[in-house]
Amino acid sequence: MNIQLSDHFTYQKLLRFTLPSIIMMIFTSLFGVVDGFFVSNFVGKTPFAAVNFIMPVLMIFGAVGFMFGTGGSALVAKTMGEGKDERAKKLFSLFIYVSLALGIIIAVLGVIFLRPIASMLGAKKEMLDNAVIYGRIIMAVLPAYMLQQEFQSFFVTAQKPQLGLYFSLAAGITNMILDALFVAGFKWGLPGAAAATALSQVVGGIFPLIYFSRPNSSLLRLTKTEFDGKALLKACTNGSSELMSNISMSLVSVLYNMQLMKYAGENGVAAYGVLMYVNMIFLAAFIGYSIGTAPVIGYHYGASNHDELKSLLKKSMSLILIVSIAMAALAEIMAAPLSKIFVGYDAELMAMTVGAFKIYSLTFLFAGVAIYGSSFFTALNDGLTSALISFLRTLVFQVAAILILPLFFGINGIWYSTVTAEIMAFVVTLFFLQIKKSKYKY
Repeated sequence: MNIQLSDHFTYQKLLRFTLPSIIMMIFTSLFGVVDGFFVSNFVGKTPFAAVNFIMPVLMIFGAVGFMFGTGGSALVAKTMGEGKDERAKKLFSLFIYVSLALGIIIAVLGVIFLRPIASMLGAKKEMLDNAVIYGRIIMAVLPAYMLQQEFQSFFVTAQKPQLGLYFSLAAGITNMILDALFVAGFKWGLPGAAAATALSQVVGGIFPLIYFSRPNSSLLRLTKTEFDGKALLKACTNGSSELMSNISMSLVSVLYNMQLMKYAGENGVAAYGVLMYVNMIFLAAFIGYSIGTAPVIGYHYGASNHDELKSLLKKSMSLILIVSIAMAALAEIMAAPLSKIFVGYDAELMAMTVGAFKIYSLTFLFAGVAIYGSSFFTALNDGLTSALISFLRTLVFQVAAILILPLFFGINGIWYSTVTAEIMAFVVTLFFLQIKKSKYKY
């Protein structure tokens, strides 16, 4: 039986409804790691470092898709909760059309300015050339990538989370097969890895666009719409936390890379790349759960079902706590095996990566609460609180830690920086959840 947004959610129903989103985000992240594996093992350490160096810049360019996906879906779900289904379809269409147009503009600018940006951030010689080659190929399909991120949220709002999972699996499998073919088989090197990723993003972004353009069995469909500046502003405000989170994380990654080049050179950047790949997979579980629950929260908020809001928050925090403990323990145990997959060919780099991993794994104890808390307020259409949590977590606390701790602890201070920032964000999130309780009646 299909689960409706209007249902009462038990633990079992909550997990069943969010599981496709969780799996979707984990597999999306896992497939993204495939590039790193093939580049590191089949192309070399410098190209691997170059991919990790330029990736934060590419994520900044693509962050608009996250903003319209999370912020727009929150507004669409709330509108549906108010019983205005036709209005919800028009809003959905507006967000898709605007993000597609912005994606084309940003892609053109990105291709033009990528080399000076990479050079300004410190890439030189071979690393600079590799970063630009990889980045420009990815930038060419940026509109599709933005749509892929956006549709991950809207499939849940349309009550089709399983379909969103299928499209993500299709994109990821495309990436894996083409990576093996282009990099390991045809020996196309870094351009081959970039082409594999680009084509997979076309699958993940354009196929859902075709689905929603035609008559379908979901709650949403692309229709004629009219410009609504107020709705666009509201969606941008709602999704500003996700936009800020993605931009901030990318900026912080750039800062990490600069600090690592200073303290450890290319080995440090490569080790950090391994941590980021694993971090993407682990945190994807929290992000997927947050994406899966957001439309439910938005719907019940729009329908003024306060008891259900209380129940959703209580159940979600319990689940996140259990998973956080298990995740941190698993990361400690798997530090060496996971590091070996990427950099087992270099003993010195392997030792640095394992040591960093054992410190970094502590972040998983605290990150889930802040990720969910920010998403919870986005779903309540409180973009300001959501953005503040994300801004503090992903930028302010991180930047302060990465600039200060290495002065006292050297390279280990870099690895401790994220742990420190996540603990502070955990405390701030609990604070906001407490003081906003009376306003939203959860």
